[in-house]
Order: sequence, then structure tokens, then C-alpha cells
Amino acid sequence: MSENEKLRIDKYLWAIRIFKTRSLATEACKGGKVKLDGNNLKPAHVVKVGDTYHIQKGIDKKIVKVTGLLENRVDAKTAVLYYEDLSPVNTEPRHMSVFTSPVFTRARGTGRPTKRERRDLDNLRGSGD
Repeated sequence: MSENEKLRIDKYLWAIRIFKTRSLATEACKGGKVKLDGNNLKPAHVVKVGDTYHIQKGIDKKIVKVTGLLENRVDAKTAVLYYEDLSPVNTEPRHMSVFTSPVFTRARGTGRPTKRERRDLDNLRGSGD
């Protein structure tokens, strides 16, 4: 891709494999998860070589510097050549908060849990003997 062509930020993030689908990249841009110099970006923002983007994906935060423009999605080994990951290495263990802990649900229509299933759930939650 030549330097004078325009490339959207959502398409670029999808092509370098930051997001699994282009629609997820678009939603991240619309939701304020992709920033340039502290400003939220729209999905149609034009990517330039040398720009540094701050991307929040779930609880992960990435800092990506553009080293080349890539229009189509390629394998991971090739995609790494088109950006530089400036994210700090987090050595401290991540602690799950109450908001990210798993929620136990049962499929609708399965009825009450049996005694054995209740014991298993209690053991899993840590409240069992």
C-alpha cells in the first residue's frame, strides 16, 4: 500500500489483528476505546505512519505505534511488521474484581439443581467443607 492512500483506523486495527472482526474494531472506536493523543477517534479516522494509538480491549491496554499501513488481514507473523507494541509489561498478577468474576447461571427449564450439583457449586464457590 502506498503512503498517499487513505486507511481507516477500524480497518487497520482489524488488519493487524488487534480485533478479531472489523465490526468489533468499529464498536471500540465508537465506544471511546481507541485514542490518539487523549482524543477519542471515529472509525473513519485516517491512519498515518508514526502515530501512536492507545487501545483498551477489555481489561487489557495496548499502546501501538504505526510502522506501516496494512489494508488486508494477514497472518500474525506478518502483521507484527506493521506496528510496534509499546505497551508496558505488566509483571504484577491481575486480580479479578467483583465485576469480572464469573456468574453462575443455569439453563432455563432445567429445574432446581440436584443435591450433587449443589455440592459441586458450593465447592466451586469455596463455601463447601
